Amino acid sequence: MTTSASRLGMGVRAGAVEYVAILIGSTLLMGSSFVAGKILLSAGVPALLLVGFRFSVAALGALGFVAWEGGLAARELVPPALSRGDWLKVALIGLLQTGAVMGLLFIAMREIPAPMAALLLFTNPIWVALLARVFLHEALPVLRAVGLVLGAAGVALALGADGGASGASWRGQLIGLGSAFCWAAATLVNKRANLRLGVWALSFWQMLVGALALLAVAYLGGERWPSGLTAGHWGWFTWLALPASTGSFGLWFMALRRGGATRTSGYLFLAPLFAALLSHWLLGSSLSPRQALGGLAIGLGIWLVNRELKAGR
Repeated sequence: MTTSASRLGMGVRAGAVEYVAILIGSTLLMGSSFVAGKILLSAGVPALLLVGFRFSVAALGALGFVAWEGGLAARELVPPALSRGDWLKVALIGLLQTGAVMGLLFIAMREIPAPMAALLLFTNPIWVALLARVFLHEALPVLRAVGLVLGAAGVALALGADGGASGASWRGQLIGLGSAFCWAAATLVNKRANLRLGVWALSFWQMLVGALALLAVAYLGGERWPSGLTAGHWGWFTWLALPASTGSFGLWFMALRRGGATRTSGYLFLAPLFAALLSHWLLGSSLSPRQALGGLAIGLGIWLVNRELKAGR
């Protein structure tokens, strides 16, 4: 019996280590997307066109996960149980999650450093909790309320904390914050929709819908893919579209299944941390001391907002 208990304990520890490794891999890839995006934007690739092509390729990559999850049969991608209203909800999620979130984020990154863009985008758990309270009338325990206040204070510290010395404009910062609000809205729509669609099938459709919408807006707005990109730039685009998009989402969904949404979301703040470290290493950019302090406050606020509260607390 002692041997069985020992084996069980070892299995639990191994499972915990694997879970943490999946989380680190996912958030590291998420963080790297900001660096890749900034490099391509600096090379003259238009923001909306870049995001549109990025998620067109990422959507095709998601088909591999659809096949892994349940096969590529038509019923997996187009379940008969979905109504016309359900498909409208899928389209709305795509327009918000891929179209608005990523479109606004990359527009913001033309004017603000990658670490700040990541910091602002990943405040979304704070806004999810706030919007859920306002629109879904969800309970707001004391610790989550404290997390909201702390997160909002962190945002106030991070926004314009250095007067633009780091190359960040007020407009870019507000657009970046807008991307986080759109992510929160997409999360609430997804939560309310309760779609009978596999996780990866939904990912495929929302990425494809958002990508096509962005490409249409980009071409109507006169954006064109630049000529003269180097092999290195194409390498960064490939990284951005596959490992940093499809790969990071795949690992993130694996972590969600193993650890649950509440526990897993508390680690989301690792992504802007990795973005800051990679940006410093590859781009030479950094956050000011006040922005770093704001980031710590936001991280603690996210942890409190997503903390799994015990019954009766």
